[in-house]
Amino acid sequence: MNNALLQFGTQDGGRSVALTFDDGPDPRWTPKVLALLAQHHAKATFCEIGPNAQRYPYLTKSIVAAGDRLCDHSVHHNERQSRMPLDYNIHEIADAQREISDAAGPSAKLWYYRAPGGDFKPAIRNIAAQHGLRPIGWSDDSDDWKRRGVPGILQNINRNLHPGSIILMHDGGGDRSQTVAALAKLLDQLDAQGYTYSFPAR
Repeated sequence: MNNALLQFGTQDGGRSVALTFDDGPDPRWTPKVLALLAQHHAKATFCEIGPNAQRYPYLTKSIVAAGDRLCDHSVHHNERQSRMPLDYNIHEIADAQREISDAAGPSAKLWYYRAPGGDFKPAIRNIAAQHGLRPIGWSDDSDDWKRRGVPGILQNINRNLHPGSIILMHDGGGDRSQTVAALAKLLDQLDAQGYTYSFPAR
């Protein structure tokens, strides 16, 4: 398997989805997301910004302790990362990986890399793979960062929801109250529809 290929499927297949949360950790929103996941025995992948992980290491440790997975989401969240020199891209991926790993503790594993804005040019995917990180995309974008209301977030998710979906949401980067409210309803819905919770495939 080519580990530089962009992954869009779930590890377990079948009627599973992979919940992913970007731009955290955040001291206000990440604990709320973790609490909802725990209530539903759901697992998720948290794509963290390196300096945020460094600032709130206890949150990164809480994610690992809950059995969720960590993903590198760069240092500066530059959505035009691929336009920058190679050294800059190595820094964005490798330094964030180090920052998140330091925050998580020695026994924790970083599984994936998600490029800001989905800027997954081949060079970026190759750097991630060289650092042991599987590039992950998404197949189901909640667009929750636009904060257009809970019904809108759920409508966006349900438009593309299917077995094997990788669902993109955010636990950082701004006011995520709508995301938390939408997640509560989404988890009820997924449970009722017989979905299970998986991780992106490696």
